[in-house]
Amino acid sequence: MRSTTVSGYTRLAKVHKFSVAGIAAVGVAAAAFTAVPAVAADAGSASVKPVAWSAQSFGETQDAVLAQLEAEAATLAKAEAKAAVKAGADAAAKAKADAEKERAAKEAASRSTERKPVKAAAPAKPAKPAAPAAKPAAPAKKAYADNLDGWINEALDIMKAKGIPGTYAGIKKNVMRESTGNPRAMNNWDSNAAAGIPSKGLLQIIDPTFKAFHVEGTAWDPFDPVANIVASCNYAAGKYGSMDNVNSAY
Repeated sequence: MRSTTVSGYTRLAKVHKFSVAGIAAVGVAAAAFTAVPAVAADAGSASVKPVAWSAQSFGETQDAVLAQLEAEAATLAKAEAKAAVKAGADAAAKAKADAEKERAAKEAASRSTERKPVKAAAPAKPAKPAAPAAKPAAPAKKAYADNLDGWINEALDIMKAKGIPGTYAGIKKNVMRESTGNPRAMNNWDSNAAAGIPSKGLLQIIDPTFKAFHVEGTAWDPFDPVANIVASCNYAAGKYGSMDNVNSAY
């Protein structure tokens, strides 16, 4: 602090500003300051001049400063609080906008994927034509014994297929009477023989009768035992109803 002397008085040239925290110290200092009367130019006329300000006015001034500072601090606090609220609201709005933008982008990407044209499937190759079904194998030919029993059984199977009646017993009975089971037997002494058409084979059938009653699928030889039995039974079925009904020369 500096002081100057004007017209025989000393007064303050400058007053320093005080902070809010130093108000108490300033009050003490203000009480200590007093006006110092200046020495007159001549010794006989000395007088005391009033100070430029008093402790009371100084305190009032500082109260006003303090009130102003408090008001400014409150205003600043309100402004900062308002700014913080606005910043929070802005941040929330931005976050919401970003989330909405991200959702819209995902939806657009999904729609784009769904609308992509489906790649056409390659045309199916024409199926190879199925191989022609194999012809069913012919049933294995039944084997028969090469004897009277086998010949009669084979003849019966053919007769059954052709609808010709007869039984094993009826056939064998007549075979044994006519030829005793000899497929090469031939009658050379009866009237048929005299007429040039002797009876032949197991059932002693003449050639004209054999040819007339021959059954397809059998041999054309009257000495063939199976062909002889089938033709003879076919003839007996028409004349007697069945070979089973023949008990003598027929």
